[in-house]
Amino acid sequence: MKIRGTTILAVKHKGVVTVAGDGQVTFDVTVMKHGARKVRRLYHDQVIVGFAGTTADAFTLFDRFDQKLEQYNGNLLRAAVELTKDWRTDRVLRHLEALMIAVSKEYFLMISGNGDVIESDDDVMAIGSGAPYALAAARALVRHSDLSATEIARESVKIASEICIYTNDHITIEEMETADFGGRNGQGEKV
Repeated sequence: MKIRGTTILAVKHKGVVTVAGDGQVTFDVTVMKHGARKVRRLYHDQVIVGFAGTTADAFTLFDRFDQKLEQYNGNLLRAAVELTKDWRTDRVLRHLEALMIAVSKEYFLMISGNGDVIESDDDVMAIGSGAPYALAAARALVRHSDLSATEIARESVKIASEICIYTNDHITIEEMETADFGGRNGQGEKV
């Protein structure tokens, strides 16, 4: 599935998981908005979700996913699997063309309407039109720098914005410490 119009990147590094997304909204070849918030917290701020797709699809899926998280007491993996079942079979949802990245202290997932719930092999994952650029930059920075997860995510999406015409440098970032690092939830940051 080819999603044009955004870059969402997740990085788990040094005990922190960060999700970053650009803010550009396009309609065909026109930039309609620069500061959209495509990264959000769900389920009592315990899950961070980034979305690539249309705005209406995003709101529909955020709402449905939050309901699944409530239903399964915040179990991200179970909620993701149940969401993909609905996404494939529901008359309305199955027409949504979108991808999501969802992270918690325990899980690091990419979710699609094709029924995919994929966990990253290397704790770096990206979706959207700028995904290949952000992913390559993030992998290089994880391997060859001392930057934090948040710094890596910010710089990688910024690099993608310099290459992908559907990505800008109005970056929204959400972060939290992972299960192996203890219990502080980071506060969302808009840069």
